[in-house]
Amino acid sequence: MPHRFWLALWLCGLLTLGATTGASALPSDDAVDAVPAHGRDGLTLIAQAEPDPSAPAANPAAQAATDEPIGNVVTLTGAATVTRNAAAIPLNLKDDIFLNDVVQTAPDSRLGITFNDATTFNLSANSTITIDAYVFQEGGKDNAGLFDIRRGTVAFVAAALAKTGDMKITTATATMGIRGTTGLVEVPDGVAAAANSRYVAIKLYPDPDGRVGRIEVNDRGGARLGALTLGASGFTIRPGGDGGRVIAAPLAISLQQVRRDQGLVRELHAAQRTGRRIVTQQRALRRVNQLRNNPARSLPPQRRTGLPGQPGQRPLPANANRPGQPQQGVPSQQAAPVQQQPDSRRPRLQRPGQPDKPAAAQRPDAPKDKRRNEPPR
Repeated sequence: MPHRFWLALWLCGLLTLGATTGASALPSDDAVDAVPAHGRDGLTLIAQAEPDPSAPAANPAAQAATDEPIGNVVTLTGAATVTRNAAAIPLNLKDDIFLNDVVQTAPDSRLGITFNDATTFNLSANSTITIDAYVFQEGGKDNAGLFDIRRGTVAFVAAALAKTGDMKITTATATMGIRGTTGLVEVPDGVAAAANSRYVAIKLYPDPDGRVGRIEVNDRGGARLGALTLGASGFTIRPGGDGGRVIAAPLAISLQQVRRDQGLVRELHAAQRTGRRIVTQQRALRRVNQLRNNPARSLPPQRRTGLPGQPGQRPLPANANRPGQPQQGVPSQQAAPVQQQPDSRRPRLQRPGQPDKPAAAQRPDAPKDKRRNEPPR
C-alpha cells in the first residue's frame, strides 16, 4: 500500500511538470515579462506579423533627433517655403532642412536641396515634397531615405544614400526604389482621383559620369510593376483593368520633352556640385558654433609625461637642479658627482706600506717653473 501511494504521487508530479513546460512555450501577453531574457528574442520573432511591403523598413536609427539638419538649400529662384511644426517658413539660400519638413515652391520658382550624402532634389514651380525618413552615416550600412513627391515636376540625383542603403521615392500611386541614378518624376494635381486622365510619369536619365542606374517601380501595396534600366526611358502609372490596380505603361518621350528634361538634368547636376560645398561649409560652421558655445570641448586633453609639476605629479622642490647637486624628479637622468681637485697646499697623510710621495704633484696643465728652464749663469 505505501508503494502504491508513492507511485501515484510520482506520476502526479510528472503530469504537473509536463503541463507547466507546455504553458511557458506559448506565453500570454500578460506573462511576457516572466520569460527569461535569453528566450525573449526568439519568442518575439515568432510573434511578429509580416511587414507591410508599402511601409519603409523599421530602423532604430530613424528615431534620431529631428533638431539635427539633414540638408541645405543650395539654389533658389523665386520663393519657396517649408512647413515645419505646423508653421510655414520662407526659405533662403543655405537654410537648413530637417526631417519631416514639407518643402513647397511658388509659381515661377525653383528650389534645389542637397542632403548630407550629396543626394540632390530640384523642384520646379508648384512642387511639393516631404522628407519622411532620412538616416545617413559615413561608412554605415543602415542608410535609408524616404521622399514623398506630392505634386509638381521634381528631378533628383542619388548619391551615397542609394549606394550604401535603401532610398525610396513615393507618389500617390507608386513607390520607386532608387539604385544610384538620375531621374525625373511628374505628379499632376489630383492624380490620385479615379476620373483623372493625367498620370504620374517616371523617367530615367544618365548620371553626371554617363552611367545609367536603375529605378524599380512598385505600386503602393508593394506589387512589382517594372524597372527602368535605359537612359531616356520612362513609365506612366495609370489604373489597370482589374479592379483599379495600377500598371506601369511604357512612356514615349518626345524630342521636345527630351530637350526640356535635359535642361532640368543639367541644372540638377550643377546644383549637386554646388550643394556638396555648401553642405560641407554649413557642417563645419555648426561644428565651430558648438565649440564656441562649449569651450571645454575645444581644449585638447592634457598629456601626462611623468615630469614633476604635471597634473597628478608631485611639485618641484624649492632647490631643484642647483649646481653640484643631482637633478630632482628625473630618475632616468642622474647627475654625476663633482670631482674635487686635490689641494696642493694641504699635506696628505702617509699610509703605512706606501712609498713616500711629494706633497704637491705637478699637474699636467699647470705652468712650469721658468727658473728651472733657465741656463746657468
